[in-house]
Amino acid sequence: SYPANVYAQLPVLVDSNPFAISLWINLSPLPDDREKDGIVEDSRRPRVILSTRSEDYQGCHSDVFAMRPATGIVLYAQPHFGDGAEGDGGAKTYRIVLEYARTGKKLCRTLIGSNQNTLLVREGEWHHIALFATQISSEGDERISLYVNGDLAGRNVHESRQYSSYRPESKTTVGRFAREHGSEIELGSDNFDLGGRVGMLSYWETGDHATFTAASKRMKIQSESDEDHVVNAIFRASFDIRAIKELSLQGLTVKEPALLYSFDGQKEIKMTNDLYAEYSELPSLINEVMSGRNGTVMSELIDGMPLHQRQAFIPLGGNRYPEYKDGTYVPPKLKASERQELDEIARARSGIVKKAMQHAWSGYKKYAYGKDELLPLSQSGQDNWGGMGTTLVDSLSTLWIMGMKEEFWEARDWVKKYLDFGQVRGGVSVFETTIRNLGGLLSAYDLSGDEIFLEKADDLGMRLMRAFESRTGVPYGDVELFDGGRSYNTGWHSNEAVLSEIGTLQVEFRYLAKVTGKSEYATAVMRALDELLKLDAESGLYPTFIYNTKQELSFGNSDISIGAMGDSFYEYLLKVWLQGDKREMKYRRMYDKSVNGILDKLIHMSRPNYLTYVAEQKKDRIIHKMDHLSCFLGGNLALGAYTHPDGLKSLTAQRQLKTGKQLAYTCYQMYARSKSGLAPEFVVFDKTRDDFVKGHAPYYILRPETVETFFILYHLTKDPVYREWGWEVFQAIEEHCKTDAGYAAIHDVDTMKQDNRMESFFLAETLKYLYLLQDDTNDIDLLNTHVFNTEAHPLKLLNLARTQQK
Repeated sequence: SYPANVYAQLPVLVDSNPFAISLWINLSPLPDDREKDGIVEDSRRPRVILSTRSEDYQGCHSDVFAMRPATGIVLYAQPHFGDGAEGDGGAKTYRIVLEYARTGKKLCRTLIGSNQNTLLVREGEWHHIALFATQISSEGDERISLYVNGDLAGRNVHESRQYSSYRPESKTTVGRFAREHGSEIELGSDNFDLGGRVGMLSYWETGDHATFTAASKRMKIQSESDEDHVVNAIFRASFDIRAIKELSLQGLTVKEPALLYSFDGQKEIKMTNDLYAEYSELPSLINEVMSGRNGTVMSELIDGMPLHQRQAFIPLGGNRYPEYKDGTYVPPKLKASERQELDEIARARSGIVKKAMQHAWSGYKKYAYGKDELLPLSQSGQDNWGGMGTTLVDSLSTLWIMGMKEEFWEARDWVKKYLDFGQVRGGVSVFETTIRNLGGLLSAYDLSGDEIFLEKADDLGMRLMRAFESRTGVPYGDVELFDGGRSYNTGWHSNEAVLSEIGTLQVEFRYLAKVTGKSEYATAVMRALDELLKLDAESGLYPTFIYNTKQELSFGNSDISIGAMGDSFYEYLLKVWLQGDKREMKYRRMYDKSVNGILDKLIHMSRPNYLTYVAEQKKDRIIHKMDHLSCFLGGNLALGAYTHPDGLKSLTAQRQLKTGKQLAYTCYQMYARSKSGLAPEFVVFDKTRDDFVKGHAPYYILRPETVETFFILYHLTKDPVYREWGWEVFQAIEEHCKTDAGYAAIHDVDTMKQDNRMESFFLAETLKYLYLLQDDTNDIDLLNTHVFNTEAHPLKLLNLARTQQK
């Protein structure tokens, strides 16, 4: 064994063929967790056991920018935070993880060891690790198997692993991860050295292609039972070198290992596992027991790891990036080279987000194509929005923007052949049908120019128009789309319309009027909005219910919400003005009046960390609760500031921008502070607690509002921190929501139990915003050419919109 802050370089490349590796590790206890700003920070981090280097690349390097496939492997211990996170005596635990390259793939594949208690690695104890890459077909397919303490921890089958090219300079590094250029070591910002000891590292080649091992010394491994027998024998042999060399005498097909390093005598201090500070005599020789292939032991530490190494996501905790809390921080200007590097990182990440969309779409196509929603756990579909293919239609703009054109045109054919709104039975929500279905069709038309989408949108629009046949012209909440259908308010508010549902139809119907030449669409929705705005709302804040069944409109309650039932009304006040090329100033004035009301009456700060949040009002009483839905406001305020008639530098615009940034930070904390890295449906602020706690709705239903704000703020400011925050959110979604068929909602963000639901807005909004946040190659321009409806469907401004071909 050897001390924690040194590493060994072996003059061979262990992953150039099918192989088997056996070793023992002992992770030294890290420094105690420390408390910072009232938050206990876990001291653990990934701890690399071994990695390979061919040419200049170490570990599982994903060279997506140079258009070359990934190469190499890396085996490491990943901190475990679930059940059994602390072993006997409070020792911290880890899961063993392998990452490896696959043929022709640019990203590495991950094999994560089981989190069963017996398969976790504990600090301060010796544990046995065995790894097999066994060839199982003449085409080169392999079975990758990972064993911990003699038991199977994980297995991937039918893998086409990318062999590393063996060169004289190729090496296997034990005890850390690094990239080297010649003799120089490239350091990063984090330390991923092993922080422990390795003993009895044994290596066998099991494949057909010779590099440095004669055929007679290769181990014959074929079946899974062969692997089980070998592991059991090695595990029993423990640190007995003679027993390892004589495994074949036990009746197995095991040969002597091609390599065997005991690591004995390397500056060993008896009875201690303390980390050493430095070695004056290094580099020194490391003796290989078998045939004299001696390596070197080095004392330099490594602080970084490759960008594209993917690991099981562990939330990094809250209260980070405190400089962004008050909304005034502006990061230093980046050099061109720094900006280019960050853009390359973002492009790689956008590709990973696209793969998530491909996975979700594949599951929807396989199990629920044409249905309103995929049920990701039962692998089936449901028609809970009237049977209008809602997920398919809602996803069209995302498919186009991500370049998934084959899937887009296939969906277009379904729309042409099967989408018939006249066959929808029962009532549907005017609001939801407008933003998801009508908005999806219009955006697909705007992006592709295909007239089929406009024909279907025109048909749907005409059927929705009957919702405006109320006495006041303010629409009813539900409508029956079939011929002769009626419209009415939803049963639980039969005499009232919902504020957000009145004021979140204008962007879609105005665009429909423009491209079809049918002005009645715009007339109906703008009449409804203008009638609403005639009501005298104090400070521009409107109650959530409006009586629309009487001769005249009137307020139905006194509750004020920027979250549920109110949010998108305020959003569309700004977007209607933007959509009309900033000419209809009464809507901008109304927006600014409403924003001033929000800032003066509903914006508060938490204790003890002074997080900015937007509260609610119920019967003239402030409720210190903030919905996830309210997180749209940060981006909306920033967009309003950047388009303010008095200019961005005006005091009003700066106040709006500052508050928008403050809210973005708070919404980020709603994610970062949870055990899963996902935010609940709402949080409650209490000055007697640590800022906020999750409310009685602890679920996460794949909502988009926070990443929407991150996208808008990055689009406007180019501050890379918003990309980092969004990437954390995406990793949490990948870690906890992904299923074999798609992505599932989470029942509780602390327990991470999945629910059998994947809302269409996950594909329409959440994944689209996460993709656009990382992708700068699209032509979306929020300041000059486009407006997003509240379902993230981009539409060109009215003066730029294409008109229907006669």
